Order: sequence, then structure tokens, then C-alpha cells
Amino acid sequence: MTSVMIPRQPETEELLNVMAEDMRYEIGCSAETLRNPAVDAAMQIRAKQTPCTPTKLGMCGRCAFNCAYCACRNSSDRRDYLLEPAQLAAIAAETDKKTGCGVFITSAIYKTPDTTQERIAETVRILREDLGYTGFLHAKVMPGADPALIAATGRYANRLSVNIEVAKSETYARIARQKSKNTILAPMGEIARQIREASQAGRNRPAFAVSQTTQLMAGAAGEDDRQILTLSAALYRKYRLKRVYYTPFTYRYPSRGYEDLPVMQTPYWRVARLYQADRLTQLYHFAPEELTPENAPFLEPDIDPKTAWALRHIDLFPIELNTADYDTLLRIPGIGTTYAARILTARRYASLSFDTLRQMKISLKRAQYFITCGGRFVGGEPDPIALRMLFSAPVQLEIGE
Repeated sequence: MTSVMIPRQPETEELLNVMAEDMRYEIGCSAETLRNPAVDAAMQIRAKQTPCTPTKLGMCGRCAFNCAYCACRNSSDRRDYLLEPAQLAAIAAETDKKTGCGVFITSAIYKTPDTTQERIAETVRILREDLGYTGFLHAKVMPGADPALIAATGRYANRLSVNIEVAKSETYARIARQKSKNTILAPMGEIARQIREASQAGRNRPAFAVSQTTQLMAGAAGEDDRQILTLSAALYRKYRLKRVYYTPFTYRYPSRGYEDLPVMQTPYWRVARLYQADRLTQLYHFAPEELTPENAPFLEPDIDPKTAWALRHIDLFPIELNTADYDTLLRIPGIGTTYAARILTARRYASLSFDTLRQMKISLKRAQYFITCGGRFVGGEPDPIALRMLFSAPVQLEIGE
């Protein structure tokens, strides 16, 4: 087993910089407008502000495992570090004073998964009980961690996560040989069970985290996006995950033990498309097979998944905004959850026109080609080829629409 003790501990700022590098691998109205009662009502619906991201802080910088994609692998020649639970807790509390965004306590595996989980559990205990920390706290669960240690960690954390990493279980033997399907899914199932039992125990329930997440790499073994999204949907359903996070598989420098693995880098646009597709399945009620049919199992680099679906089903359009239900509105490119809610609210007060939509600050740049208002259509000939050329763009992606 590789020792992680070093002669001199880095200073706090240096530690934070090293941790940040490690964590890369772990993602008004005008007076005229207000005279329209439909617009006035709809404009009360605002998009939710994106919450800030908790700062990720690592306990150990060199892992007992040797995963090909990880900078902390034990075959790396990088400088390592090891913090005691009290040290990491103090850094976490001080960090949150500066950011107010919460903290994410994680670690490379020190000696064994259970040894690491015990130290993480002690860190979050110190944060809550000794330092009086009341902010958001996300804690990592190690592969194969003992259920009792998961319970000890979850007692103080708001959220837990264990990373599944790969879409096909046989890939572990190729890029993460000390991991397996069981060592990942067993703690994931244990977290789900303890969350469920705590939520059903009533007001006097024992404290436990209220959600869990996972991380999934794209491109680790030639899997297509259909496989990834199908797995994600199953994980959401079985383990009631809060989120699946996606990351590109990266193997830039040959590593000891993986000499036969080719150097590769999954493009970032693919991960961005997966995030878009994920939100479409979880918030917009699309099924994975709708976004990645058998004859097109990869998401497209130059066009977003919802628009690609709409162009494959152009016969369903245009859609009349004055009569469409909520789920149908969400199928329209350019109409998201906020715009759909505004439309439904406004329709209770007046029939909608294109002018009303503009007053409601609803962008028609994309939607106009897929909608009618009071029977009026302004999108020209619904030609899928022409529309594809119109919407194709370099990969500069936004999540949501």
C-alpha cells in the first residue's frame, strides 16, 4: 500500500490550489407592458437563480487505487498531501465564511475505503458539532464503504455521493481495476435506503442526508449517448438521485499499469449535450430513446437535443400556444419551464399573440418556427433541412432551453 505521509505539509493556500486541480476530475417592464393583464400576471414568474457551487476540499491527495483517468492515482508522480479531520474541518469552515456556498468534503482513498470513510465521517462531525457549522455540506462516500460509516457520514451531511464513473461495468477492468459494479452500487443503494428510512420515520427520525448524486464519465469505453442516458434514467429511478453529473473521460498521459490504453480526450461538447439531454429527461419528460433513437444513438455536436428531436418530428408542429398543455409547451424549442409557466398564467387573462409574447419577454428567435398564436404562423416553410442549417452552430452550449 502506498504511503501518503510527506515531510512537509503544504500551506493552506497551496493546499487549496492543489485540491482545485484534483477536483477537476471529479461539474423590468415598461408602463405600456404592464397595462396588459396577461403580461402583468405572467411576468411574476421568474427563472430561478442558479445556486453557487460548494467548494470541493480533499483530505488525501494520493489514492491507494490506480484509476487511469485520475490525477490522484497511486502511480502518479505528483506531490501528495494528507490532512487530519480537524485540519480539513477548519479549512472547510473558513472557506465557507468567504464563499457562503457550502463545502464538499471528498478524498482520494487513504489506505482503504473504510479508513477514508471513517476520516470523512469524523471531519463532518467536527464541522457540525465542534465548529458549529450550519451551511450546506456534501460528503463523498467511498466505493465499498461499510453501511455504518455511511450512516455516520450521512448523519451530518446534507448530500452524499458515490461516483459510478462508467456506463458499462466491464469498463472498470479496463480503466479502474480496483473498482467494480458492486463496490459502487452497494453504497449507492445503502444511501438510498437510509435516505428513504429517515424520511419515513416522521418528525423524530434520525438525522441523515436528504439526497445523493453520482458522476458518470463519457467516452470511457466507446459507449454511445443512448447507453449513458438509459443508465442515468435507471439510476434516477432506482436510487432516487438528485443529479447525475457528467464529465469527459480523459487519458492524456500514459500511466503505469495502463500502457496498452490509448491516449484519448472526450470532447467537452459531448458532455454539454449530455447535460442538456439529462435536464430534458428529468424536467421536460423526454425519454432517453426519444433523444437518442436507435438510428441516432449519439447526441449531435452542432444542434441541441430538443431541437434535434423537433426536427425529427416536424409533422407535430406548429403548436398553438393558446391551447397546448404544459408538457406540449415544453416540447417546443426555445420554450423552457419558465416560459411555459408564463404562457399558462397569461392565458387565464387573455388570448396570446406574438406581440403579447414579446411583451412577456419570451424570445421568439427559435420558437417562432414551431408555434402559432391565434392560428397565425410566422415561421415560413417548415423545412427540416433549412431549419437544421439555421440552428446549426459552433459548440457554444447553454443548459436548459
